[in-house]
Amino acid sequence: MKLRHFPHRMGQALVVALVLAASILGVPGAAVADTVYGTQGMAYSGVANPPTSDKPQSKLWWNDGSWWADMWKTGTGWSIYRLDRTSNSWVDTGVVNDARGSTLADTFWDGSHLFIASHVVTVSSDGTPKPSLSGQPAKLYRYSYSGGKYTLDSGFPTTITNNSSESMTIDADSIGGIWATWTQVGGNSTSGFTNTVYVNYSSNNGATWGTPFVLPVASPNPAPDDISAVVAFGGGQIGVMWSDQRTDTMWWATHADGKPANSNWKLQPAVRGNGQADDHLNLKTLQADTSGRVFAAVKTSLNDTSSSKTLPQLVLLVFKPGTGSFTVSTIATTGDCVSRPQIVLDTQNNLVREFHTAPPTSVSGCAYSGVAGSIYEKTASMDNPVFGSGRGTPIMQAASSSNINDVTTSKQSVNNTTGLVVMASDNVAKRYWFSDRPLGGTPPPAGQAPVASFTANPTTGTAPLNVTFTDTSTNTPTSWAWDFGDGGTATIQNPAHSYAAAGTYTAKLTATNSTGSSSATATISVTSTPPPPTSGGITVVNANTANSGTAVTTASLAVPAGTSAGDVLVAAITVDLNPGLTAPAGWTAIVNGQSINSSSTSGARAYAFYKVVGAADPATYNWTLSSAAKWGGGITAYRGVNNTAPLDSPVVTAADTSYSATSITVGSITTATNGAMLIGGVGCDCSAPVVTAPSGWTERWEAAAGQVAEQADKPQATAGASGTATWTLSAARAIVAWRTALKPAA
Repeated sequence: MKLRHFPHRMGQALVVALVLAASILGVPGAAVADTVYGTQGMAYSGVANPPTSDKPQSKLWWNDGSWWADMWKTGTGWSIYRLDRTSNSWVDTGVVNDARGSTLADTFWDGSHLFIASHVVTVSSDGTPKPSLSGQPAKLYRYSYSGGKYTLDSGFPTTITNNSSESMTIDADSIGGIWATWTQVGGNSTSGFTNTVYVNYSSNNGATWGTPFVLPVASPNPAPDDISAVVAFGGGQIGVMWSDQRTDTMWWATHADGKPANSNWKLQPAVRGNGQADDHLNLKTLQADTSGRVFAAVKTSLNDTSSSKTLPQLVLLVFKPGTGSFTVSTIATTGDCVSRPQIVLDTQNNLVREFHTAPPTSVSGCAYSGVAGSIYEKTASMDNPVFGSGRGTPIMQAASSSNINDVTTSKQSVNNTTGLVVMASDNVAKRYWFSDRPLGGTPPPAGQAPVASFTANPTTGTAPLNVTFTDTSTNTPTSWAWDFGDGGTATIQNPAHSYAAAGTYTAKLTATNSTGSSSATATISVTSTPPPPTSGGITVVNANTANSGTAVTTASLAVPAGTSAGDVLVAAITVDLNPGLTAPAGWTAIVNGQSINSSSTSGARAYAFYKVVGAADPATYNWTLSSAAKWGGGITAYRGVNNTAPLDSPVVTAADTSYSATSITVGSITTATNGAMLIGGVGCDCSAPVVTAPSGWTERWEAAAGQVAEQADKPQATAGASGTATWTLSAARAIVAWRTALKPAA
């Protein structure tokens, strides 16, 4: 039995009915193996590449109650089509944006304009590198929309670059700028080939472009086969990700809106390791997401490095700006024989919907990764992206069209108003395919209640102990009930809780969905706050912190409570970017602007100072920044310090500006006096607390929001070498650390 095309609202139910009928009648499974999923669309010819191909690009968008697509019309060129859901077909609007059959395009709708970036394609591989061609302009088309019609804006198209490329993507920042990225291959077989990540920027919504520039980070030169993609995130940042099969790394560079386009980039690996990189990537983000998460579906090369069928083939990377790090989830394994991942974010059901190519359901294995045949879907919670095993659910498949491939989606998120439309093509049969269906609540697997689990960090410490709880439950919970064991409760998925008193507490999570619920527990041990350490008469009086998450020109720190004349204040401040910092009268620099990045236009600077308190000192001290910047800092008051020569050793510093440090070690110092107090701290180019003080040290404070600064201390009874001190970080960062010692009063 062969099922032909069916309306999108009936298709899924009809497939289920046919399979059920076959089962009742005793028909073998092979009799329905060629069941059609999805809808076959129009034929095409005259285009050099599969019309839905280019892994990072989006060909679809939602506007004014309809789905639209940039599609190739035979004999005409790339045209804007609208999906007529009544007839389940794509309707030509008559708007042609590019007649060149050698191009592919990336599209997005920003709420008022449609942008289409059309570039001439030169596909390169490591085995057969092909240099990019000059005189082949990539063009940006910008359309306004009114009354159901798209109209090309005056002055468009504009030229992004004059070179061909394998891929190109675009996105809009928060201040009216458009960004584009691509990789450009150069060289020849005699001198060798190079590949370079390029970027260009238009500050006026695409009307004019600057000169394309090489992404200004270390070694933006991947293999000839590699590509890049751009995405706007967090309401004020741009990110560029690219594959680098030379170094087995997926790289991630970020840039704050409003800073000069060709500087101020911060680089870090998204994932790295043997076989972790391949030239398949697709980026999506939720602009309304206050945490600014970025989701990236990427393919590994582990199928080329191992014969194991259980290694990750497709993975989901989730970037969380609050931590500055990526989490990694397996989408599918090498044994699933999958390729070309795409994602779309479903805000209705809080799901990452992932799509990929794999063999038809009737095929249990394959000879290598990425056999064309069918398009499958897998889903996972955005908050806890755990995907089920296997290839997933087929959404486009037909025995009569056995080479469906190159699925594409929209940059936009979807919900129950938009429904879900994805598109692919069979470049052997030369036909479009698409899937259109409504989005309702997605139930968990039949009969499977959640399996509750969570992590708590930290699980031990002194009161007050701030603990972050992260849900790791499986089988898609829809509600969470937390009991922290001290009377506190919460119902959000990932809460934080402060334990105010010493004790042993049992934290409990109950995770629930429509099928049922289960619970998990963890023990939290809280001890009493230790008394301030004493070292040769030096005691800690108190400490304060402050910060500014917006750019200001004054950093203000209040004097800790209980401070009196003769005490010594130690202050540390980390400022965003690189402004100078002028201290108030009477303060002496310990660390005077140690750079956390070698660039003069990005990163951050760390400062530290000390002062002997006088009889009539102010309650608050103000440091002046040479230019407005975010900052974080704190101040600690010490008693029993020598007022004439407060420092008992030289100052030692250390820096790691790679943005990949997870610890930093500061060299030993040698104290001159018995009973000295070792003091030190870090400045981090980050905005969320990530620092743990060295073993045996007491952390006095860690300021966040604007930039992280931290300070700690440790008594040393006997004069002499102190040994090294290592601060650790919960996420990779660029960081500076410093240390010295306070001399006890005679």
